[in-house]
Amino acid sequence: MNQHDFLIALLVFLVAAVVAVPLARRSGLGAVLGYLLAGAAIGPFALRLVTNVESILHFSEFGVVLMMFVIGLELEPRKLWALRRSIFGYGGAQMAACALLIGVTAALAGAPWQVALVAGLGLALSSTAIALATLTERNLFGTPAGAASFGILLFQDIAAIPMIALLPLLATQGAEGAAGATGWLAAGKAVAVIGLVVAGGRYLVRPALRFIARTDMREMFTAFALLLVVGIALMMDAVGLSMALGTFLAGVLLADSEYRHALEADLEPFKGLLLGLFFMAVGMSIDFAVLARSPWLVLGLVVAVVAAKTVVLALLAKRFAIARGQRLLFALLISQGGEFAFVVFGVAGGAGLLPRETEALLVLVVALSMVATPLLLLAYDQLVAPRLGGRRARAGEAITPQDNPVLIAGFGRFGQIIGRLLYSQGVGVTVLDHDPDQIEFLRQYGLKVFYGDATRLDLLEAAGIARARILVVAIDGMDESLQLIDRVRERFPELQIYARARHVSHVYQLKDRGVHLFERELFEGSLMLGRRVLEGLGFDPAEARNVALRFRRHNIQAIDRFYPHYTDQKKLVSLARQARDELEEMFRQDREQRRQREEAEWT
Repeated sequence: MNQHDFLIALLVFLVAAVVAVPLARRSGLGAVLGYLLAGAAIGPFALRLVTNVESILHFSEFGVVLMMFVIGLELEPRKLWALRRSIFGYGGAQMAACALLIGVTAALAGAPWQVALVAGLGLALSSTAIALATLTERNLFGTPAGAASFGILLFQDIAAIPMIALLPLLATQGAEGAAGATGWLAAGKAVAVIGLVVAGGRYLVRPALRFIARTDMREMFTAFALLLVVGIALMMDAVGLSMALGTFLAGVLLADSEYRHALEADLEPFKGLLLGLFFMAVGMSIDFAVLARSPWLVLGLVVAVVAAKTVVLALLAKRFAIARGQRLLFALLISQGGEFAFVVFGVAGGAGLLPRETEALLVLVVALSMVATPLLLLAYDQLVAPRLGGRRARAGEAITPQDNPVLIAGFGRFGQIIGRLLYSQGVGVTVLDHDPDQIEFLRQYGLKVFYGDATRLDLLEAAGIARARILVVAIDGMDESLQLIDRVRERFPELQIYARARHVSHVYQLKDRGVHLFERELFEGSLMLGRRVLEGLGFDPAEARNVALRFRRHNIQAIDRFYPHYTDQKKLVSLARQARDELEEMFRQDREQRRQREEAEWT
């Protein structure tokens, strides 16, 4: 492709996206469906404005790679470890159940066992790009359904690696020894590359980021961020591993880095554009010729695959501890085929396991199932959600403007205590929360709680934020709470904001936004328990109280001292050591004074 052709193709993509996506969003169809429809319109099987679908699809998969890196930046290793049950338990159960159901059904329909096996494994995969984009768009990451979906998608990315590697072995007869040797060599290379990514992310990348940051050139920092992601992706691809999985691992290793937010901010625009290009490429891959030859067969297979996966996921959702009101939503979120299915079917076709016609048919089924997901979610919102037995806002309980002085965003374990305290004193409170089962439970006790995403400004305005005096931000997710504060600050700069802080880093970011009224969620409870421990060890209750209060005062003063320097890691470490020495000296003097008093009492 020469420069002129490239610019024309770029112009076509941009015009299609700018026209189709806003129209789809305004129509309530969502951005993902807008991209898919735009791609289908300009692709080789419709207007033929762009024809090199395969190369565009490969290039645009880099958007998925960037997305997984950014998601990894949000998950510190301890958080990832906490998700092990979702990843291996939920993910393994979903893959096994869906692959078995689809494979057995295909075999009973007369397909050869190789075709049935490939179809079952490939169609059991779901689209990481579509599902995660939908979770982000709907702010569902903090819900049980979102956590389970993410764990399953991550497991699928892991499972796709051995799946793709082992498929050619099914077509290999009489070469077990050579295949085994090749397999061991590939496995050794894979382990070496993963080790290199882990060691580099832990010991090499941070000093490099520090060096680049000291140049104070933003464009160089962005260039290094892209270099990091591209380099890891190429290394993983060279040994046949998932590029997305490799960059996700690198992101996790940098999740507790002081450069996390800068990396995320620099890569976000590229991620969004390339993901949009990926969705358009999927739309372009819809072969309308195959659809025209066998429309009922194709549509029947799409319906069968989506229905089978939806049923399996809905049944498993109960075992995954997903609230009853979110089980169908969870099932629909990952009921489509996945982008790795294109690779699986391509490898199987190249190895002779799939006839060319069957491969084209399966690819078309996957693409159409991706298109179906936004439509199914739209139908769910319009038809199913309002009829979930009162778990979402009923027609007579729609959010109407309230005149209460306090609005609480998020009514989990933190927000409930605040709401109950205010309610007991007759203070009017309006509450927004996104857990339908929690809302139904609280309504039984007379609390007026509305269903809705508390980070959406339109819902906050409908709930009366313009007339409220105080907004209490008690959302579980740190990033979601910061996004909400940013939006509210821009729209209602005079509104008082009281916030829940998860830890000291969150405190600093709240102070950056002008929020000085906050409480750390574990600090006061931990301090009170420490005070009780001192009393249990024989300390006088008044003395234990004084010790706790002095520790509290010193901690708060230290945060105020650290705040101007919290982005300077070297200075922050120095101040922390200084504060620790001061605290030790203060308590040493306390112990000395107590010893002197005890000696005076005995003389």
